[in-house]
Amino acid sequence: MDHRSISDIIIALKNADLELREKLIASGKLGEGYNEEMAKLHNKNAGKLDEIIDDIGYPTVEKVGKEAAYAAWLIIQHSIGQPDFMKKCVRLLDEAVRKDKADPRNLAYLTDRIAVFENKPQLYGTQFDWDENGELSPNLIDELNKVNQRRKSIGLNTIEEQTEIIRRQAENENHQPPKDFHFRKKEMEDWKKSVGWTK
Repeated sequence: MDHRSISDIIIALKNADLELREKLIASGKLGEGYNEEMAKLHNKNAGKLDEIIDDIGYPTVEKVGKEAAYAAWLIIQHSIGQPDFMKKCVRLLDEAVRKDKADPRNLAYLTDRIAVFENKPQLYGTQFDWDENGELSPNLIDELNKVNQRRKSIGLNTIEEQTEIIRRQAENENHQPPKDFHFRKKEMEDWKKSVGWTK
């Protein structure tokens, strides 16, 4: 398989993901836990991308072009039901960043996402969730006083600016906080355990 057709496949997987997301936003179903149809698509996309990665290695810009490299990262970010795949990808992405072949911001997002699913503090404050006051706030951050320094070092805005952006986006997409914060938290912990993020 040549790299041009691989790029097209990766972009098509990403487009299917975003189309479903738009459909769920339009029907008001995006905020109601992890949608079953979406979970199925995320797992399917992860499986396909995993085959591609086994074939060509991590899909860097150099290998698949800018659009497909971004699409691959997005598919990985969304493969939350596949802990082993996400951890494999973060190792490969870390390697690519060290060789200056991938965007360190993508690595920051993926590293933070894995940390949050493993109930560990994140480094860059890229992952947000509803807090007890019904507001979207960053998940637990390691050494909060250093987060803006870390973010700046890879070209991200401040955590305060990002919080405003995330809250505005949620408002525009009509996301609502969970009706029962504690029930949702328990549901989330049960799900993490069921797919293997936690024990």
